[in-house]
Amino acid sequence: MKQAVDYLIKKEPIFNTIIEKYGLPLIPIRSQGFETLVLLILEQQVSIDSAKATFLKLKANVKYFKPESLLLLEDEGFRNLGVSRQKTSYIKALSLSIINKDIDLLSLSNKSPQQVRDDLIKIKGIGNWTIDVYLMFSLQSPDIIPLGDIAVVNTIKELLDIHDKHEMEIYAKKWEPYRSMATFLLWHHYLNKRNRKVNY
Repeated sequence: MKQAVDYLIKKEPIFNTIIEKYGLPLIPIRSQGFETLVLLILEQQVSIDSAKATFLKLKANVKYFKPESLLLLEDEGFRNLGVSRQKTSYIKALSLSIINKDIDLLSLSNKSPQQVRDDLIKIKGIGNWTIDVYLMFSLQSPDIIPLGDIAVVNTIKELLDIHDKHEMEIYAKKWEPYRSMATFLLWHHYLNKRNRKVNY
């Protein structure tokens, strides 16, 4: 962590400003595998707290939280637990991909970020944002910048006055090979400025 932070504050003074104001961010870690991907699907376009509440209800109502069990759960059962029709279809697509051995989640830790992306993007409902967060939180990939994340984009706009996503992508290359730490610092600023606490 220290090496990444030292590198970034030399490249980008704004990161030093964030650290001086709010301290260092906690680096979230999530387990690898099916449960985390289901949670990430639930987190798409809603708050982390709201998604977590739905996820815990789902876990409490499914005896064995495995692809086979979720595939058998009726759509009405998902709906009664607060899962939208669209996200239900995504969770079932993920479950089916695992059961059919179209994807081996255990193997992802041995693959490059691009290989992980190539494998996961084939699954309905799993896009670049979900893959970016999985790479960062579960696989601890050090060089990810999720420009599909509203908080990251808005913070770059606010602090660096860059408003075009393509320009953001080009600019963020100066943060390589520690773009994940840069992202954690941007999130840290976003949350602290709004007095928000998130339990990942």
